[in-house]
Amino acid sequence: MLKEAIFSALSNNSIITAFLFVGVVTALSYWISNHMTNGKIHGSAIAITIGLFLAYIGGYVSEGDKGLADISIFTGVGILGGAMFRDFAIVATAFGVDLKHLKNAGMIGAISIIFGVILSFIIGAIVALMFGYDDAVSITTIGAGAATYIVGPVTGTALSASSEVIALSVAVGLIKSILVMIMTPFIAPYIKLDNAESAMIFGGLMGTTSGVAGGLAATDPELVPYGAMTATFYTGVGCLLAPSILFLIVNTLIN
Repeated sequence: MLKEAIFSALSNNSIITAFLFVGVVTALSYWISNHMTNGKIHGSAIAITIGLFLAYIGGYVSEGDKGLADISIFTGVGILGGAMFRDFAIVATAFGVDLKHLKNAGMIGAISIIFGVILSFIIGAIVALMFGYDDAVSITTIGAGAATYIVGPVTGTALSASSEVIALSVAVGLIKSILVMIMTPFIAPYIKLDNAESAMIFGGLMGTTSGVAGGLAATDPELVPYGAMTATFYTGVGCLLAPSILFLIVNTLIN
């Protein structure tokens, strides 16, 4: 009876359960990062990896298509990771940015953002073509996902892409974020990533805020604000360029 009562309470308060679940996973991830990797792999990277693994397990067990959200006790995870909270996060990020900080990054910071968005988009678009996608909407959405896992779904929603393509764009962005988190501490000495200016350029080129912040935190915590500054603007620029100018260019080339 006690087990059923607890299960019922967690299921009936799905959002609270989702926050609790994410909190536990996050705490565990940072414990693993600190005690098993000596901080070399950031907790955010571990948390995302665990989340993807649990989503696979949830989908396999429930034979559904929403991962853990197909299990009744975890339905709140689907809401927590849905479009509403995603868009809220985008708006919150935008309101948290002070435009005067972009001036502090200088011209090189602005150039790195534009170059980073376009380069990531091109790589993503090429990957989409290699996997057989030949329509402008799908190519643009997956290309946008290569920028960040936020730009991908925003672009896909704006262009009315299929849910499958939007999911792929998120997956591409997550892979990029994880790779940036993990690889940054190892490549930092080779690219002279040891000062504020290089951190701003790095953030502008990579763009994924969580990946850049996590990677820089494992490299040198003092560099995080500088990399996150340009990476934050990167997301906004990607959301503006991908569903408009970049889509028009892809559409013209395809047709």
